[in-house]
Amino acid sequence: MVAVSVDQRVDSDHQLARLLQIGVVLEEVVEARAYRHYQSLAEEDRDLEADVEALLEEAATESARHRERLEELVDELDAESIPFESVETLVEARYGRTKPEDFDGVLYDQLCNEETAYKFYDDLIDAIEASDAAFSLERDRVLEVLTEIRDEEAEGVEEVTRIMEARE
Repeated sequence: MVAVSVDQRVDSDHQLARLLQIGVVLEEVVEARAYRHYQSLAEEDRDLEADVEALLEEAATESARHRERLEELVDELDAESIPFESVETLVEARYGRTKPEDFDGVLYDQLCNEETAYKFYDDLIDAIEASDAAFSLERDRVLEVLTEIRDEEAEGVEEVTRIMEARE
């Protein structure tokens, strides 16, 4: 298996498909972690504050939306699909080094998730823009989708930061 880094230019449909699939798995990780936090707090009979509850629900919903948009792009690419297990391994190696319990609380973990996703999309956009390759998908459409997702991740970072600052 050849690892693909977002630090490189994106020069083929195959490379773009793999990077988009990494985004899909990254979104699954964010969604699962938000759900896990929600469940663990509920099991501890801890009352979720309304802002944290809304944040976790929105994170899961947003990640599902992002995953669907990325999957649509992958389906339209003229590239061989990469086995899910291979992509999951790449995501775990590069982006899954921390676990929810590595953080002091739900908000710090959520901030890390949002920042990681933002950085991934920002790097992917840069890599596509640095490339002069022709893709089977319209480049502007891919960049538009990725920019919208990145911007939503930036909003997530701002929202988590706002909640954290209000608690200080």
